[in-house]
Amino acid sequence: MSIFGKIFSKIFGTAVPVPPPTDEAAPTAATPMQPTSTTVASVAASERVDVEVKLEAMAAANAQRLNWRTSIVDLMKLVGMESSLAERRELADELGFTGDKQDTATMNIWLHKQVLRKMSENGGTVSASLLD
Repeated sequence: MSIFGKIFSKIFGTAVPVPPPTDEAAPTAATPMQPTSTTVASVAASERVDVEVKLEAMAAANAQRLNWRTSIVDLMKLVGMESSLAERRELADELGFTGDKQDTATMNIWLHKQVLRKMSENGGTVSASLLD
């Protein structure tokens, strides 16, 4: 299962294939990475999951104080995943990041926004403040 698929399944309780990358908001580089899959699963509107509520409940039950609202590292930790640089770079490849993966601050910000955006596109309700 893809890294995004693992994050998705921890929050939604179901698996989803890696959605295709979007070019919007992605920093550019000379050699763009290719996505690993272009299949997208969609969830009916009546089955939408409130991502923020789910993550808040997970945070309340977690002994660590994690800033999942702005940090991809903390978001990955919150759902019980490894948040190493290698894992984040692999996630960046999956989601189509085309920027410099040595610039981890830019990559991490992009990843956080993309993960939440992809959840929103695939059956999650995510507040606008988390998508900006």
